[in-house]
This record gives sequence, C-alpha cells and structure tokens, in this order.
Amino acid sequence: MTAFSLLVCVVPHDSGEFITRTATAAGAGGGTVVMGRNITSNGLLQALALGDTSKDIVYILVSEEQKQVVLKAIETASETKRRDFGVLFTIDSTYFMKAGVVAGGDDYMAQTMTHQMITVIANKGYADDIMAAAKKAGAGGGTVINARGTAKPGDAKFFGMEIVPEKEMLVILVGAEKVQAVLDSIKTLSCLEKPGSGIAFCCPAGDFTMLGGKE
Repeated sequence: MTAFSLLVCVVPHDSGEFITRTATAAGAGGGTVVMGRNITSNGLLQALALGDTSKDIVYILVSEEQKQVVLKAIETASETKRRDFGVLFTIDSTYFMKAGVVAGGDDYMAQTMTHQMITVIANKGYADDIMAAAKKAGAGGGTVINARGTAKPGDAKFFGMEIVPEKEMLVILVGAEKVQAVLDSIKTLSCLEKPGSGIAFCCPAGDFTMLGGKE
C-alpha cells in the first residue's frame, strides 16, 4: 500500500502561496495554508519561533515517491529568500482518506526522528499560559493558530472536546528528548483542569530543515 507524508512548512505571512506553487510544480497535488502567530521571548531562532509575528503554515500531503522531490524543490526555491525564511519538516501518515477513496501504508518509519510536533488545542486566551509552561520545560517557541468550531447543542465531540467557537491551536516543535517534560508541564496548568477544556497530542517530525539563503 502507498505511504504518505504530510509536509509542514512555516513561513512569513503571504509566503504560503509561494510554497504551494513550488510544491505543485514539483508534482504535489496542492496544499492547505492557514495563518498563525508566534510566541517567543528572545531573538534566537528556535523551533517555530522565527521572529515574525504572522506566519503562514502550509500543509501538503505527498506520497513517499514524491516526498524527496518536493522537499528539494522547496529548499532550492527558498534559497532566494532571506536568511531564516522558515522551517520545513514532515510527519508520517499511515492513513489517508479522500472522499470515495481510501489509501494508506503500514509501518514505514525507517528514519530516526530527532524532533516531535506537540499540538495543543484549548479555549481561546490560554495559548500564552500554555506556551509559558512549555518554555519552562525547554521548548523554544511555538505557533498559535486561531480556530473556530461550528458545533451546536447535540453535535459530536472532537477527541472528547466540545467543538465550540473561539479555540486556539498551539503547535510546538521540540527535540524528542524534551517531549515528556513539556507535556508534563502543560498538564499542571489550571486552565486545563476541567474535562473537555483542551487536548494535546504529538507526532514525530522528520526531515527537519531550516529554510532560507546561505548568507
């Protein structure tokens, strides 16, 4: 069965179309762009904290056969941009569903993952508190994505969490050795004590690459 990878690219706002055009020209079927903002307390380039307030986060699903070609195309095209233009990494996907079509793959994680992507979804207004707790455990920074739900009374829950308006999704990229400490720190927050007030999950992130020119 065909294996897939999710390419995730975080670049300055209004640069998402540049990434998707490059990926499409290299054979990808297309991508999804969402807007986020950074939380960082210093000028060092760490994790997803890249200095600019607004970011475009690009998600592109490719087959394993396409992955290296698309990755190389994005890296090469980004060399024309400023230094520290963005980051690019991949997440293995063993299951892919498209309306009327289901495809997937079995265990194909042959590479050693050095980074993990931690995703926290919580009620709006708590992202800064969550990021502060993550930093105490060694995280460098994160990207916040504002989101809205469409639920009404009686609607299904998502991972046991009511899908209601005004949510924030916080994405933090950390070294694999820091994941447990960051999760343990987040779990202590009072804003996440109430059942259904938030969820957190993590995925291995491969092919971690800093984007931008060499100078």
